[in-house]
Amino acid sequence: MSKAIYCLRTNKRSFYLAMTVFWLAVEVVIACYVHDRFIRPYVGDVLVVVVVYCFARIWVPQGVRLLPLYVFLFAAGVEVLQYFHLVELLGVGNNTFLRVVLGSVFDLKDILCYGIGCVFLEGFERMK
Repeated sequence: MSKAIYCLRTNKRSFYLAMTVFWLAVEVVIACYVHDRFIRPYVGDVLVVVVVYCFARIWVPQGVRLLPLYVFLFAAGVEVLQYFHLVELLGVGNNTFLRVVLGSVFDLKDILCYGIGCVFLEGFERMK
């Protein structure tokens, strides 16, 4: 691999690492300090797929054409596991961190928000 390609990949990885940390910090601020009926339930769910996407791009710096779709399927899959009460099945209901990460309440609106976030990500991919 040429040095130029290696540097480009390293720069992309650094960029996506920084974006992962930034968007994750935004999500934490929303979760801890925003208690409204729009930002926390809807914008937070749109942004969670952005965090997952940026995290995936650290490991796959070159574009994967269907990555936004894969991120959506992952997020929707986690939401479906909430329908089956995964937190209770695993016995981690007392662990606040895992309860927040895995979620504990199924909601179709969350899947819609994940879809909206992934549409934005697809638009971002096409603009590049």
